[in-house]
Order: sequence, then C-alpha cells, then structure tokens
Amino acid sequence: MIKELRDKTQAGMMDCKKALQETGGDMDKAVDFLRKKGMASAGKKMGRSASEGIVATYIHSNNKLGVLLELNCETDFVARNEDFQNLAKELCMQVAAANPLYVTPEDVPQEVIAKEKEIYKEQMQDSGKPENVIDKIVEGKINKYYTEVCLLEQEYIKDPKVVIKDLIKDKIATYGENIGVGRFTRYQIGE
Repeated sequence: MIKELRDKTQAGMMDCKKALQETGGDMDKAVDFLRKKGMASAGKKMGRSASEGIVATYIHSNNKLGVLLELNCETDFVARNEDFQNLAKELCMQVAAANPLYVTPEDVPQEVIAKEKEIYKEQMQDSGKPENVIDKIVEGKINKYYTEVCLLEQEYIKDPKVVIKDLIKDKIATYGENIGVGRFTRYQIGE
C-alpha cells in the first residue's frame, strides 16, 4: 500500500506510511492527508533557491505563435520528472493563450502601475465618490489588472477555478521542493 501511495503522490516513503496509519489504510483519505500536509509546507518552500529546471517550448499548430518558458526547481531529479515537464508545457500553453506580460505583480514596473492608477483615478473623478472610496476602487482595479498581465495571478485556461500560482503550489506540495517560473518569452508573427 505504501508503494501504491508513493506512485500516486510522489511523496516520501515515511510520509506515505504515516498517512496510511493516520487514515486507517484508506487510500483516498491518505492522498488527501498528504496533499493537505504538502500544501501547508509549500508556502515555506517557496522562498528556497530553485537553481535547476528546464526550458520548455510550445509552438501553436499554425506555426505563427510560440513560447519559451524557464521553469525552475531545486534538483535535477525533479527537472527530469515527466510530471514536472508536463507542468512546464501547460504553463507554455497558458502564456500562449492568455498572453501575460510579467511573471508576478512584483515584476510590473512602478511607472506602469502609476500610469494605470492615474487612468483609473481619472475615470472615477466625475463619479462623485469620496477620495478614500476612489482609492479603494483603484486598488481593486490594480489587483484586477494583475490577474490580466501577471502569469501567476491568471486563471488557469483549463480550469478557471484554479489560479496559476495555486497550480504551482500544488506541485511544490507534491515534490517537496520549490518550483518557480524564471521567465518566459512569447513570439507571435506580426507582433
């Protein structure tokens, strides 16, 4: 049963043994147990250095759109894993479809944020709302802007209920090491 759980989850042997003991040998509950445990520790792992990884590519079927994406991890063992490579391909397709400009909100230049805030404030000037309400609305619009232009803040194209950063966190929980998008480039004919 431990081997079967390991094959399903990629978790360590002792973690699988503990999960099966905690859940009375129920395989489905053991998988859930490991996922919850992994997600809790995924946040801690996100700060660690990820100096291994792969460069993945995606070329659209019409050969007019392509993506190069660097996906980092901590060990070459994970980088060679087929599931990790599939994640990189999925992220390439996300970039191709959703056309993000940045990886994270921290990557957006301050002058771009300032310009967006200025535009949103001008849109709200004639609304008659108090300044503090306008500021809150502008902050909300900036957060919405991040979901459009930042890869990690976007909804996953295959499941809009999942945000890309949560998809990556799930893989961090699975592998027990930090995973992060280093950078990407999207090429399209005519752009």
